[in-house]
Amino acid sequence: MAYVLITDSACDILPEKLKEWDVGLIRMPYLFTDDNRERLDHDQPMKEFYDEMRDGRVAKTSGVNEETFLTFFTPFLEDGKDILYLAFSSGLSVTCANAVRVAEQLAEQYPERKIRVVDSLCASAGQGLFVYLAKMNRDKGMTVDENADAMEADKLHLCHWFTVEDLKYLKRGGRVSAATALLGTALNVKPVLHVDNEGHLIKMTQVHGRKKSIRKMAEMLGETILKDTPIFISHGDCIEDAELLAKILKENYGRETNLITGIGSVIGAHSGPGTLALFFRGKER
Repeated sequence: MAYVLITDSACDILPEKLKEWDVGLIRMPYLFTDDNRERLDHDQPMKEFYDEMRDGRVAKTSGVNEETFLTFFTPFLEDGKDILYLAFSSGLSVTCANAVRVAEQLAEQYPERKIRVVDSLCASAGQGLFVYLAKMNRDKGMTVDENADAMEADKLHLCHWFTVEDLKYLKRGGRVSAATALLGTALNVKPVLHVDNEGHLIKMTQVHGRKKSIRKMAEMLGETILKDTPIFISHGDCIEDAELLAKILKENYGRETNLITGIGSVIGAHSGPGTLALFFRGKER
């Protein structure tokens, strides 16, 4: 039976790329607090969004609401298709919980259809990599249940490593304390963070200077990466750093980067311009 793969824009994969993969996209909302005009991810070019943040505008986000899921899912069910929705981490958003409630409601209305919601416990292009792996499973002929079960079994192998250029955005979101942000900025200390097994963003270590933080992420890949895995990199308007990271991975570890993509407004609102992130399948997160 035919089924559709669906994800949300926290995956930081461009709409045209998701269309190429035949994956449906639910765009997530954000706004700038000085005008409170709701926008959707990809409404603005990436550079424009980050330039506005650099100029001091504060962006805020919200999860996908139940009405949006209901409107998006229903036409596929009416068309006789099952659904596999790969959701933004429940540790970072209410989006997945809202999707589960809507799936339960629709299951009563369409008992002959299957609606599987998988909490990816992923963010940014880590979620994008998760979606890509599910796309590969579908293309190999996996059923909706086989694919959902395979992704549930694999998600704790999806490694996420981040660093940021400016700690004030993490401070604003409560990821680091005000004192840590102030001291880190003064001493040029850069945190290296990852997404843990509960889907939360946590600080793992810190180093002095941007290039050292980039090399530290590469080291983490070298320690844990599995042999057969794609590598994705995402960036908040810092393509040169993304290309430097890809070069280090190639020169030091012999690993090619499969995709470099921009960090969209929903993730970027919390991490800020200059965020750099690395994703791959590893022995453990």
